Amino acid sequence: MLVCLLPVPIALRGRHISPRSLRETATEELTMIIGVPKEVKDHESRVGITPHGAKELTTAGHKVLVETHAGELSAFTDGDYQDAGAEIAGNAAEVWDNAEMIVKVKEPIEKEYVFFREGLVLFTYLHLAPLPELTDHLLQKKVTGIAYETIRDRHNALPLLTPMSEVAGRMSVQVGATYLEKERGGRGLLLGGVPGVLPANVCIIGGGIVGTNAAKIAIGMGANVTLVDLNLNRLRELDDIFNGRVRTLASNLYNVSYAVREADLVIGGVLIPGAAAPKIVTRQMVSTMKKGAVIVDVAIDQGGCIETAHPTTHSDPAYEVDGVVHYCVTNMPAAVPNTSTLALTNATFPYVMRLARAGAKTAILEDPGLADGVNTYNGVLTCEPVATNQQKPWQSIQTLLQ
Repeated sequence: MLVCLLPVPIALRGRHISPRSLRETATEELTMIIGVPKEVKDHESRVGITPHGAKELTTAGHKVLVETHAGELSAFTDGDYQDAGAEIAGNAAEVWDNAEMIVKVKEPIEKEYVFFREGLVLFTYLHLAPLPELTDHLLQKKVTGIAYETIRDRHNALPLLTPMSEVAGRMSVQVGATYLEKERGGRGLLLGGVPGVLPANVCIIGGGIVGTNAAKIAIGMGANVTLVDLNLNRLRELDDIFNGRVRTLASNLYNVSYAVREADLVIGGVLIPGAAAPKIVTRQMVSTMKKGAVIVDVAIDQGGCIETAHPTTHSDPAYEVDGVVHYCVTNMPAAVPNTSTLALTNATFPYVMRLARAGAKTAILEDPGLADGVNTYNGVLTCEPVATNQQKPWQSIQTLLQ
């Protein structure tokens, strides 16, 4: 195994020198240089590692490079990271060029592609299915891309997708309630109504983590809630969970059309892990909705489950189609960065520590659930749903590592 014996300079001039080339074999402990760049996606204010995480890593002998102000919008200062033993880098290039593993929140955008290089481990949400250009760059540069959203646990659940789905599901209702206000283009409805006035109708498409959390908030605000899902057993579970306070509908063309037409607020929360979301609500269905009704498509980071939805940003979050307000921000949880960062890193940090301690290859071999998270490896696409969506060849990570 390898251990860092020499201090690694923050900026390496001239030709690139891999941090691994500065190491020597000395003990059985592996130490790693972990980089935490500042997120650059529009209004993305979360951060990949908290000061608490940095403290755990540095105590274990790893080196943590944090771009200056990376945690500021999540209420973590550079001083907090320095107190935890991390080093502060002056710009993104210093972090990306010197780190062996980059820990982010959102998928890299075009201005970050220049930092990709062979052997780099990238641990973040990737959502590659609708992003062929990003996929191509990861493959060309032979980056090991490990996606939070496709890692599975021993129960076959998606542990790193769950916390942000919880946040986005709960936010979807409060965002939808805001856009139902007249000044935002909505129908001028109070979601819960008042005595003598009916509450709004909320239709939730998908009974997973997003849909369940959306239903909790919508019920709490007093709305009439209808939840649509394809899985009848899941509908039975939800009926028990909410003690009959949610109307459940089996997903079919007729039921979806009816529920959407009657709704004041439609929330899209459909997920096929790693793949593009199916278009459950068609353009024709949207055209039958009430003028001033609102759609919040939480599935938009996987392409969206509403046919009229397209990605928007926190800077320009909403638009109208056929008089229906669409809110389709791809990084909704960034609006509440302190809550979101803490919730996310609670789930991601054990994997960060495992990757740092064992190295990517060993950690992947030891944990089949982590192996499910590998989307690109050494120039090969390793996620079948992404390959299917982009019509690219793929190989399983287990085959590549045999």
